[in-house]
Amino acid sequence: MITRLLVANRGEIARRIFRTCRELGISTVAVFSDADASSPHVAEADLAVRLSGVRSGETYLDIARILQACTVAGADAVHPGYGFLSENADFARAVIEAGLTWVGPSPEAIAAMGWKIEAKRLMAEAGVPVLPSWTEEQGYPALVKAAAGGGGRGMRVVRAARDFDREVEAARREAEAAFGDGTVFVEPLLERARHVEVQVVADQHGTVWTLGERECSIQRRHQKVVEECPSPGISEQTRRILLDAAARAARKIGYEGAGTVEFLVKGDTVAFLEMNTRLQVEHPVTELVHGVDLVRLQLEIAEGARLGEAPPPGGHAIEVRLYAEDHRHLPQSGVIHHFEIGGQVRVDSGVESGSHVSPYYDPMLAKVIAYGGSRTEAVRKLTDALTRAKLHGITTNRDLLVNILKNPDFRAGDTHTAFLDEHDLTHQPTDLETAALAAALAIAARNRAEATVLSTIPGGWRNVRSQPSLARFEEAETAYDPLPDGYTLVSATPGEVVLERHGLQHRFDVAEHDGRVYVNSAHGQVRLTPIPRLPEPVERVAPGSLTAPMPGTVLRVAVEPGEIVSGGQEVLVLEAMKMEHRIVAPARGVVSDVRVEKGTQVEAGTVLVIINQEGDA
Repeated sequence: MITRLLVANRGEIARRIFRTCRELGISTVAVFSDADASSPHVAEADLAVRLSGVRSGETYLDIARILQACTVAGADAVHPGYGFLSENADFARAVIEAGLTWVGPSPEAIAAMGWKIEAKRLMAEAGVPVLPSWTEEQGYPALVKAAAGGGGRGMRVVRAARDFDREVEAARREAEAAFGDGTVFVEPLLERARHVEVQVVADQHGTVWTLGERECSIQRRHQKVVEECPSPGISEQTRRILLDAAARAARKIGYEGAGTVEFLVKGDTVAFLEMNTRLQVEHPVTELVHGVDLVRLQLEIAEGARLGEAPPPGGHAIEVRLYAEDHRHLPQSGVIHHFEIGGQVRVDSGVESGSHVSPYYDPMLAKVIAYGGSRTEAVRKLTDALTRAKLHGITTNRDLLVNILKNPDFRAGDTHTAFLDEHDLTHQPTDLETAALAAALAIAARNRAEATVLSTIPGGWRNVRSQPSLARFEEAETAYDPLPDGYTLVSATPGEVVLERHGLQHRFDVAEHDGRVYVNSAHGQVRLTPIPRLPEPVERVAPGSLTAPMPGTVLRVAVEPGEIVSGGQEVLVLEAMKMEHRIVAPARGVVSDVRVEKGTQVEAGTVLVIINQEGDA
């Protein structure tokens, strides 16, 4: 019987596992890096062990230190979560050899599916449909994949022969950094297919459940963004093929515990992608539709329990992944000043108000999941919760998620892996001017409240009126003295403004953090940057400067001073949040200065390279 469980992970998955442990009366142990010392998962555990350092390789990926933490904390079981060491057969074997209970499949099953080249061979033997290996004669596009690990790491699309070597090398570097193994292989790219996976649960006595399928087609950088259960676009015949293939896969390797078998589906074609021998990020949608706790099942199976009858599905669930990233899908780091998501949704979060998002780990902040009796109901609940969410401080992909949920093709269930490439989902607030007006009125109310003299006189008051008071933001400009035509001010405080227009009242919550103003209403959130009347002088960068879009480490510098570069040419590669990001020349020019070298740690905005474009002095 498990009495004290160590979770060899961090963030939302550690908190998720702790929640089930509390319900079962199991004591919990967290491990944490220096960067995660103040993270919520550390505070929620009964005991916590520091892993000195910040990088994954010296903390969460160090098997010896994890086992030492088990000894120090007196843990008798280990749950790996997902990512990090969760699909590392050596880790599973080391845990078992240390006399601890391993909450997961056997090391042999992990090894069989962890090496994807061998996994394809085994699946073909079991009668599971697989994609053929790629040869250059088949032509492009092709997909380079890491032989070890998953989650989109070490995965690159090649569309032309000239790019093949570059993309293979990039995939190798990413795979080595993420999994400690840089081996890659190549498959044909099945474009505009659906990415559909099946949840399997198997006990130690031969019983295998297949708990329906999950649609995971909407992705960016080969990482999932939206997942739902059941899939809205496959036939009952295809569903039966998927469930049968997943069961065959689990039985072939003698699987135990919770796992996922992933497929590509296009028309009548079903092709095995991989088997993830762990809990998936998107497991909550299956839990809600089937009424199960997959973490509880994992723990009970590890203790030797038998599975009964598989629970039937009911209703529909949709999950979105809330990332710290900008509109270019570049990861962001910084402080979350306010984190609040209400409504009829489940929120599995690794952060809270005041949390700091570091550049060292995956940028996912939370998963937001809605359940309904129908897909329409789930979409409606999730859209409303995200629209009303207050996310102040760090830039997130919330607007992208809302726009996906509102997209007619998504609502019709017409999704595939190229969905984000084919849809323009950029966000422009429809009420930007109104939000700016509310912000200006709230700032004026704050100024009056903080005034040490003449606090009863309206802000901006003047003896001889020459022009109305103006508030300027980088995003908009508004006059608030007097109000624009059609507006009536009902009330204004530093935190709330109520405006009436054409007989309708609109309420706005206003907050200021780090020189930015956040305006929240039923229409969503608008972030504004006030322009001071008398701005302080700022440091200017030289024309042609290429700056770091985020904190990170320089992996490679591809140019030298004096070199002529063309538009789109790679200048250097930056590693941030476990991904590589290419910095390219914006146009043809001459490299006049290189400010960094391989291994340099840079902050966002750091000048990396200066290029004088043709025609520049």
